[in-house]
Formats: sequence, C-alpha cells, structure tokens
Amino acid sequence: MLAALLAGAIGLPGIVSAQDKGAPAAALPIEGQMPTLAGATGWLNSPPLTPEGLRGKVVLVDFWTYSCINWLRTMPHVRAWAEKYASRGLVVIGVHSPEFEFEKNVDNVRQAAKDMRVDYPVAIDSRHAIWRAFENRYWPAIYLVDAQGRIRHHQFGEGGYERTERAIQQLLAEAGSAGGGNELVSADARGVEVAADWEHLKSPETYLGHARAERLASRGGAVPGRRQVYALPDRFRLNDWGLAGDWTVQPEFALLNAPGARIAYRFHARDVHLVMGPAARGGTVRFRVLVDGQPPRGDHGLDVDEQGAGTVREQRLYQLIRQKGAIADRQLEIEFLDPGVEAYVFTFG
Repeated sequence: MLAALLAGAIGLPGIVSAQDKGAPAAALPIEGQMPTLAGATGWLNSPPLTPEGLRGKVVLVDFWTYSCINWLRTMPHVRAWAEKYASRGLVVIGVHSPEFEFEKNVDNVRQAAKDMRVDYPVAIDSRHAIWRAFENRYWPAIYLVDAQGRIRHHQFGEGGYERTERAIQQLLAEAGSAGGGNELVSADARGVEVAADWEHLKSPETYLGHARAERLASRGGAVPGRRQVYALPDRFRLNDWGLAGDWTVQPEFALLNAPGARIAYRFHARDVHLVMGPAARGGTVRFRVLVDGQPPRGDHGLDVDEQGAGTVREQRLYQLIRQKGAIADRQLEIEFLDPGVEAYVFTFG
C-alpha cells in the first residue's frame, strides 16, 4: 500500500523481494538536482547544511517521522550505511517531516533520535518545506545524491536495501572514493526494528482519529469531536476494531476521558503496535493488554510484561504483542486504568 501524506498513510510496507535479489547494478539515471534544505526550522547533530556545501560528497537523504513503524524497520540499514561509508565520503541526512502534531515537538524528536541512535545530521522539517521541495509523498523515502549534487536513486518504503547499498557504492566510486570493497552491511535489527513477517501479515495500519478512521465496529459508529460512551459489538470480523467506555474521537486520535475504557481489535499479524501518548505532558497512563481474553505471557511486546501490564509515558509507538508461535486471527483488548491517553494508530508486523 502506498504511503502518501495526502492520502494519510504512514509507509510503504512490503516492497521487499524484487529489489533484494542482488541483480547486477545498472547505470543510475539522473533524476534532477538536489533541492534546497533551507526550509528546515532547525537542525540536530549538525549546523545547517546546504546542497552547495555538500558538493563533492555523496548524500543520502532519509525522510522519516519518528513514530512510523515502516521507517523504524529501515533504520538498522541506514544506521549501518552511515557508519560504514562515512569515511569514504557518504553524508547521511535525516529529514524529520512529521505526520502527527506531537511529532512537531522538537524535544520529542531529539529524544527519539537519541533513543534510536540517530547521530547523523537531522533537518527538522515541521512545516514540510523540504518535503515539498523534493516533491516527496512517502515515509520512509530515501534519495541518493551524487558528488555533483544530482539525485541518482530513490527508494520509497521498506525494502530495496541491497539495491540502495549498491547505488551508494557506485556513486562513491564515481566520486573517486577508493577501497572499502563491495561487501554489504549486516544490519543489526532488534525490537521494533526487526523486519515484518510479511508472509503472515493480514492486518493494515488503522487510524483511530475520525479524519482517517476505518472499520470502527462500535455500536453507533464514531461521534466526531464530542464526548461519548461507546460499546463493543457482539462480534468482530478480521480487522474490525472498537471502543468501549468514555472517549472523545478527535481528527488525529481518540482521547480517553475516564478510566476503565477499552480498545479492541481483531488482528492477524506477528506484531501489534499502537502509537499513543499521555494527553498531559509528563503524565502517565497505566494499561493492560489481553489476547483472546488472556494475558500475552511469552507473546508480550517490548512495552508490556507477561501479564500484559504497561504504562504510557511518552508520545511514541508502543509494541504490545510479538507472537512467538503460529499466527492466526486473534482478538486484542487494551484496558486503560487511568484517563488521559491519546491513541492514534495501530500498525502491525
């Protein structure tokens, strides 16, 4: 599924196999000049960079937004390329173009970059000026720029790792960088960065805010912008979800007004994530996860324990479930023990 900002999707999941077969590198076309970076509202890990100042270097521009699972799963590769090829003249620039309002908070981005070991330059693109300059539409999106400032390769969404790395090597060779060999990096993927189980993934990303919500099965549907007590349906079909309890469904998120409320989702995937955060900065919201009415035990994700207990402290992606055994249709329920959570989007892996 294409992940366009205007269409409201997060990533381009699943484009993996065709480009990772190791075909011989073809000549890289010229796709245009590298656009300006002047629209950045700030920079992390670097003073402001310009296309003119980067001439002579090969540049990898990586568009990201920190709660995006599709970007998170590309990170081990981008991080490894930055480490391996910096000495040969590669400059990696992350362009953080936010999807949600909370991702415009520079403190949130700074903390996310620290947690995810993003130590290369990051342009803060909260107004999407650089996004528009590149005419970009996707998270994640990679553009490779040669030493003369020309875009020579792009990759939208997950996958294409071997092809992208071969393109890096080719552009470095064109720029006169010697040595280093043709070995490919070995990406160290852990936690949420582990590649999705595409073979068994049958659940799509699902937004909870009314601007993009689909398949809400709660009785009576969503009541946009007004406090409402919701009830779960008697039965769920695959990829149906529902709210129970006292919620206000805003354009970007569902806001919990009172403790004891729940979210349920009928899913088919190895991993279940939910982007969420406390409504009040510095607040905490305790929650409990059940799968088919039972604690997840060994199938718990990074952000819950074996009994399904977890706490929301920051605005980010939370991994709720990572199944170890056979994948089948399962029903997830999240009960919130405190009020004040904002729940944005389910993603799967």
